[in-house]
Amino acid sequence: MSIGHTLLGLLESGPRHGYDLKRAFDEKFGHDRPLHYGQVYSTMSRLLKNGLVEVDGVEAGGGPERKRYAITEAGVTDVETWIRQPEKPEPYLQSTLYTKVVLALLTGRDAADVLDTQRAEHLRLMRVLTDRKRRGDLSDQLICDHALFHLEADLRWLELTAARLVQLATEVRA
Repeated sequence: MSIGHTLLGLLESGPRHGYDLKRAFDEKFGHDRPLHYGQVYSTMSRLLKNGLVEVDGVEAGGGPERKRYAITEAGVTDVETWIRQPEKPEPYLQSTLYTKVVLALLTGRDAADVLDTQRAEHLRLMRVLTDRKRRGDLSDQLICDHALFHLEADLRWLELTAARLVQLATEVRA
């Protein structure tokens, strides 16, 4: 995810302080990975330097001065371009799991056990996400569906690989 573009998009609704941006980001997108304050402020400094935001005001308080940021026209254009650009599909051609299976076969370890252990972990996570989906709002439901569909595809791959394990062992040991 592009943190900079996401923060710019959040600024389109109006000027905000870094604290407000972090809170809005975490609320909408950061359930599983909230932003660190340092990340917000370093990103805002870069966006300011690149002319995508401007300081809309500074407030003195009990602590350090609080800058309020506003998006510029260049920032709006940048977000528009980013939103319209399709994401590159992830082909997963460099799978860590595939590497572990092949290395297990090459080193005489039980590759079926690797697949079984991974299957159990996928199923555990699917139960967690399904529970979260049931309790969540529409945003949570959609993000959980996205993750669940990917996990289902992984499970299909695990089953296919388990069915072809003898053949794979022959090929990788040749």
